[in-house]
Amino acid sequence: MLNEKHPTQAMFDRQAELWTCNRLLASLPPPATERLRPFLEMISAEKGDTLFEPGDDVSHAYFPLGRTVIAFTLPLRDGRAIEAATVGREGVVGGIISLGVKPAFARAVIRIPGDLARVGIQRLEEAKRAEPRLQENLTRYADCLIAQVLQSVACATVHPLEARCSRWLLMMQDRLQAPQLPMTQDALAEMFGVARTYVTRMARGLQRKGAISYRRGVIRIEDRAVLEASACECYGLVRDHFERVLPGIYPTREP
Repeated sequence: MLNEKHPTQAMFDRQAELWTCNRLLASLPPPATERLRPFLEMISAEKGDTLFEPGDDVSHAYFPLGRTVIAFTLPLRDGRAIEAATVGREGVVGGIISLGVKPAFARAVIRIPGDLARVGIQRLEEAKRAEPRLQENLTRYADCLIAQVLQSVACATVHPLEARCSRWLLMMQDRLQAPQLPMTQDALAEMFGVARTYVTRMARGLQRKGAISYRRGVIRIEDRAVLEASACECYGLVRDHFERVLPGIYPTREP
């Protein structure tokens, strides 16, 4: 469950760190930084925690810090939840809505646990009105997020499972900055809306190519170049769009 962290001296000392753990926050000029700083609060979240459900009023915006990853999923009648978009250190969840009625359309769920910086929507809207650069960067990020969703629709329609999964694994490594990705085959099957047997077959194919290894709920990327060759063009298209719209925001892989 979400765990609010009561202020301590150590947490105050980490305030400066917030602006490097989330690349969207780091992109803000000093006036916007100072406008938001007093209202940001640190919380921690476990895997599977839900920030909001479809139909809920969105009361806060959440900036994932470091390795934390949030997924937008669409719950279906049969109990499955298909992933539509992924947000990590490059973005924000709930920060692009407007004043007034703010019902969520998708479920926001913690995919990779960790810390988040949270700000109330009212406070964020006040800061956006006072600081045009904050408004501009959030609007540009909204464009990038929509591009990710639209590309995912096209990807799910025409590309085979191996290419789609390879794209997703590359995106996760970008956000986690590590070769080990904590993900079970069951979770991948639900995410892509397919039977587990299809995921098992696909994972074995990528293992034979030397792209990944899999053990005890952890997928390890062994050869990124091979994985990139297995992915569809959707991965590069989304990254390129980020670079055109918000240069430097998309997390680049560390050497």
